[in-house]
Amino acid sequence: MSSTHSNHRSRQSGCRSQLHEVTAPVAIYHKNKHRNLSRTLTATGCALLLGGTSLVLMGCQTSAGVSSGAVSDALIDFEVADSAVNQAQGRVFTDRLQASSARYEKLFDQQSYPNTETQAKTRLLAAIRQHLASEHVAVAQANYHMAPFIDPDSIDVGASSLLRTIIETYAYQEEQAIDDEAADDNSEFADRSFADDADEAFADDEYSANTKDDGLIPGVQDVKPKALLKSYEAMQAAKQQPVASDDKPMPTTGVIGQMLAMLHRTPEQIAATNAYQYQHLTFNSVSQFRPKQRQLRSVYSYDYVSPTLSSSIQIPLALDFNDSRIMVDPSAIMPIVALASPENTPLPQEMASHTVSFGLPKSITEQLPPTVLYDAALAAIQKSMAELAPEYFSAVDIRNDAFAKEVGASHAVKLYIGSKQGGELVGKILKYMTQSLQEHVDANPSQYPDGAMLKAALAKAQLYHKGYQSADVGALLQLIEAIGPISFNQTNYYYLDRANQLLAKQQRLNVGSDLMGATTSVLNQVRYDKASFNDHALTPLLAESFGANAQPAIDGNAWLAKIRQQKDRLQSARYARYDYEYDDENRYDVDNTDEEGGVYDSGNSEDWNDNDEALYDDAAKYGIDSKLADQ
Repeated sequence: MSSTHSNHRSRQSGCRSQLHEVTAPVAIYHKNKHRNLSRTLTATGCALLLGGTSLVLMGCQTSAGVSSGAVSDALIDFEVADSAVNQAQGRVFTDRLQASSARYEKLFDQQSYPNTETQAKTRLLAAIRQHLASEHVAVAQANYHMAPFIDPDSIDVGASSLLRTIIETYAYQEEQAIDDEAADDNSEFADRSFADDADEAFADDEYSANTKDDGLIPGVQDVKPKALLKSYEAMQAAKQQPVASDDKPMPTTGVIGQMLAMLHRTPEQIAATNAYQYQHLTFNSVSQFRPKQRQLRSVYSYDYVSPTLSSSIQIPLALDFNDSRIMVDPSAIMPIVALASPENTPLPQEMASHTVSFGLPKSITEQLPPTVLYDAALAAIQKSMAELAPEYFSAVDIRNDAFAKEVGASHAVKLYIGSKQGGELVGKILKYMTQSLQEHVDANPSQYPDGAMLKAALAKAQLYHKGYQSADVGALLQLIEAIGPISFNQTNYYYLDRANQLLAKQQRLNVGSDLMGATTSVLNQVRYDKASFNDHALTPLLAESFGANAQPAIDGNAWLAKIRQQKDRLQSARYARYDYEYDDENRYDVDNTDEEGGVYDSGNSEDWNDNDEALYDDAAKYGIDSKLADQ
């Protein structure tokens, strides 16, 4: 292959070569016997070197494995008539073509050649799948912290969010309109009569009825973009006016502005909240998960411990999907129940057990068995996570991670879920659950005939699911987050051992709002080792509530049925009293008059005593306590 031909090929591929590869043509041209041509080509090579340098800085290059020399060597020189040379060049060309095709497949085939993110995703999903299929325990502790919504060093300091700006501008515009209208009324009050005011009010009503609202917000008049921008400029100018030290700043946005100012947290308030509340507040829990029995038993504790105050609210809770029951300790909500229905609220010493069990009625379980719902939800979560893009997963360096050292993790995977990812996850879970429930309905046609409530609901849900993609839910949440009063995101760190077993999880949830002026962070650390579970202070309460030696739970359904039956009997006794017929000897006359024409005294104690006795007799007949008849 001639040197000039190689030079021609190398100049064509100069944009794609690396910085050290652009000098290849220069080396080729030094072999040429013609010195003048060599000088010319050397100058050309230098120009290519400078041009290639600029292209490298601009990003116009490929990977290091592709060079101009490699491309030129792979080409077939058809000017050579030697068959042996052509065959050799053909073999080289075929080998290079196959290598290029294999390299191309590696770039985009993440199943056979996964990149770092895909490997992290695959490792995490396998660990979660195994974790949910095996019996395990968990110990969790959540702490809270508040910080300013805008970092003090940010360029956005002093700027309001778009939503707050719109609200304040509209409020300022309304305040100015009211002030102008009041000024006009005062100036024209002397020249206007009552009749003129009435005729003008009628004309205003006619005009309002015959004109259309062409403002920015439908249904709200006088909200136009140009007028809103002018009001915004005037409001900002009013805010920047200097105020004397002995004068109080006048609000420029009226009542709405004052309300927004009251909602906004100052840095001092944020620091006080952390020092006096969140620093001493923790949310703790211990749990037992039994996948084969479809049972989850937990004890939740809301604890506040400070040098001067200590309080704890502990609530045992158990879910049994196989038995369609929920067990809970009602002591935490008994004071609230006592306010609503004191006669039906037992005292703590009157309760035979610490827990109350409630079961779903057969009318619900026959239509939708909880086991089917449980399996559908669990499968939907795993399948939805598997469809998330690999770039949301990443392997992290845990060499300086204190929590990783505490749990003995060898590696960790980070999963970021913002509004976009969270909305997409919710959309996929809904679609997968609908699909699983539809499969259950199709497999049991006799149980779900045409017209069945669940069958009709699933058909309608699938109809709506066809009209949107799961990513659209994420985009909708992003839109709400962009213009709404709240933003949210969470970062999850999953800690694994060398056998890819899930050891622990750390979740950081951030919920912020410009209207509040603060972001609240919740850091939740979960451990899945039995040592932490056995040593936890809440574990004895879990065993006392749901263990093998625990007292049987009170039948909550029977308790509610007894309360309902007692109320029905009392109501029947009251309605029975309304059907009484009074004779002439009874002093309850229809016209409330006695025999002598006097007005009947409804406060007569003898008459009312007779009435009470009749009601008590009816209460006794229906088996109701006489004290309840007073109600």
